[in-house]
Amino acid sequence: MDWWRRLKKNPLARFGAILLLIFYIAVIAADFVAPYDPYASQPNGSLLPPTKIHWVSKSGQFIGPYIYPTTQGDTNLETGDRKLIVDLTKPSPLRLFISGPEYRLLQMSLPLPPKWDEVTIFPGIPLNWHLFGTTTGANFNILGTDDQSRDQFSRLLHGGRISMFIGIFGIIITYPLGLIIGGISGYFGGVTDSVIMRLAEVLMTFPSIYLLVTLGAVLPPGLSSTQRFLLIVVITSVISWAGLARVIRGQVLSIKEREFVQAARAMGANPIYIILRHVLPQTASYVIISATLAIPSFIGAEAILSLIGLGIQQPDPSWGNMLSLASNASILVLQPWLIWPPVVLIILTVLAFNLLGDGLRDALDPRSLNRR
Repeated sequence: MDWWRRLKKNPLARFGAILLLIFYIAVIAADFVAPYDPYASQPNGSLLPPTKIHWVSKSGQFIGPYIYPTTQGDTNLETGDRKLIVDLTKPSPLRLFISGPEYRLLQMSLPLPPKWDEVTIFPGIPLNWHLFGTTTGANFNILGTDDQSRDQFSRLLHGGRISMFIGIFGIIITYPLGLIIGGISGYFGGVTDSVIMRLAEVLMTFPSIYLLVTLGAVLPPGLSSTQRFLLIVVITSVISWAGLARVIRGQVLSIKEREFVQAARAMGANPIYIILRHVLPQTASYVIISATLAIPSFIGAEAILSLIGLGIQQPDPSWGNMLSLASNASILVLQPWLIWPPVVLIILTVLAFNLLGDGLRDALDPRSLNRR
């Protein structure tokens, strides 16, 4: 396949695809990769900085990675500095594949109607192995701990499940809507086209971020994070189909005049069948590229809603609500390790999707290479 060869030759697209693959594998297997339960608080472990890793003994001999158990001490009320208590008498070696808290790998639960109670779709595989940890049970907080003494790295991985998959679920709803509505509008034309396009234009006039904030504020209280996740997906999808529908409508206006569409119409095929079977498949290359570039907008919408407290709620983690600590000036200045990891992950994820989308555009439409 020519497009696949062109895509593999694009170093930026390859980098984006590899980065996304790593991220998705990490969040899917978060229970294994993360050393701790994202909801568990560590004794005397509030706002600890990233644990320092040592490689050589006190005598200067290389003995491999190890840490010293660290807990919080007294806080200087004038400066806000926190004293750390480091137990230098108990060095704890770091190892791969350590036994730890039990979990169920790949467990899948979804809220189903009519009451939207969570139902287990796949029970998962019971395991107690973790990718890394200490052999003595000492806490190894690779990115420190938050204000509730929870391991920041573990919460980042579990929170990535929401932030990484909200875009996937979003386009699953948005793109069928945009394709079908845009296809019907372009194929039938006339009054149908005018009504649909006026509705799309009305939706496009609303600033999306303000509409998201307004809709997020009226969500009923008492919802679980899973229910909020689904509602955020539905809300962002309902207001995002209009732009896609307009583009698809323009393409359908051209495609419906081609010979194979005219032949199907002359043979008496049903209009909906013609749209679904002959017209919309011709827009596949644009849809693939557009979907790849649209996913970051869903990630950004979730992050903004959760950041301002209208999305995923604590104690459930997401990259957006983990950023909410940035509103605390003292944490922003004294504990910056709580802020930069979710920021970096959001930026890298959005960048990776954009690089992959640009690569797909060049691979599926070689003419774009000649225009550069």
